[in-house]
Amino acid sequence: MSITLPGPTLGVVGGGQLGRMLAEAAAPLGVDIVVLDPTPDCPAAPVARDQIVADFDDADGIFELADRVDALTFEIELADPDVLAAAAAEHDVPVHPDPDTLETIQDKLVQAEALADAGIPEPEFVATATSEGLERVVEEFGGVMLKARTGGYDGRGNVPVADPSEAADALAEVGGDAMAERFVEFERELAVMGVKGANGETRTYPVTETVHREEILRESVTPAPAGDDVLERAESVANDVLDVLDGRGVYGIELFETADGDVLVNEIAPRPHNSGHWTIEGARTSQFENHVRAVLGWPLGPTDLVANAVTANLLGDVDETGPATLRGVDSVLAAPDADIHWYGKADVRPLRKMGHLTVTGSSGSGDDPGDARDALLSRARTLRDETTFRDETTLRDE
Repeated sequence: MSITLPGPTLGVVGGGQLGRMLAEAAAPLGVDIVVLDPTPDCPAAPVARDQIVADFDDADGIFELADRVDALTFEIELADPDVLAAAAAEHDVPVHPDPDTLETIQDKLVQAEALADAGIPEPEFVATATSEGLERVVEEFGGVMLKARTGGYDGRGNVPVADPSEAADALAEVGGDAMAERFVEFERELAVMGVKGANGETRTYPVTETVHREEILRESVTPAPAGDDVLERAESVANDVLDVLDGRGVYGIELFETADGDVLVNEIAPRPHNSGHWTIEGARTSQFENHVRAVLGWPLGPTDLVANAVTANLLGDVDETGPATLRGVDSVLAAPDADIHWYGKADVRPLRKMGHLTVTGSSGSGDDPGDARDALLSRARTLRDETTFRDETTLRDE
């Protein structure tokens, strides 16, 4: 392949914050982005070349997108794999990751079965559709995480069930078909961002610890404060997952480190992921640039760590939906070791991801790595907590 600039145009199904950051990463490469998203003036629109306003599974919209670009990808799992495949074939453009991979990932039970068939470690699971069946599973497993097979994200569609008496209500809350996973007593949650490129090339980023509360990612810490054997095992499991999935691009691989030091796969995202936002400042090549490179079949960039990094999500700290205005940004902008990323969403609602900040640093010669990571995490939390979406009237009332 002979690569020249300006480069090709990449079509992205989805124009949220991931589409926005893909467009930001593509621009220095000479690559234009056209996004498809149902929200007019979506977050990616200001930095993309153009937006097609259509639903993620709208056939006419996706066919129009394929007609205008040189390659297709997606930043949200709500894309229709059959429509993507048909549009790619009709307009002779590649689509990555492979639509078959998207179809596998969209159904959590199918995803779990694919991993099991490949011998990849994961929590014990079973399909369940009736309250009676779920009651039996809860008794057998001693508690489960009930997951909607399709449509869940950011903890939505996941319901913990600790007692058989909770089964009927849990199934009603999840709605439709579900799967039940045995509760995992984990030491910490981990994530590995993996990349599949052309000609079988694969790379992984350093292992990250992800800190969740109310099922939503709050902070990520890189490198993860786990033992070398656990880090090696996490990287090995991530590479095994990449072997199972077809198509070029970035994959977010979420993992559990158990109390015994085992590593189990939790879930997979066939796209850039919140767990990898730290790579913008903390790695030689960001996950977003590498996704663009991979989808286009270009050489992958190095994934080496260039700085220890802690990312803190800026979530909606409001009680009801309203116009988005983030206050208290001065401290972040004045900090020499912090970077802020605004997602461009017009409205804020409770716990909605509105942006993130990343604090970077080095362990330094002679410093204890754990102490250095803890200091970065504390600093990121402090800077994050100085920001708010609440207005002055609300703050005075408190």
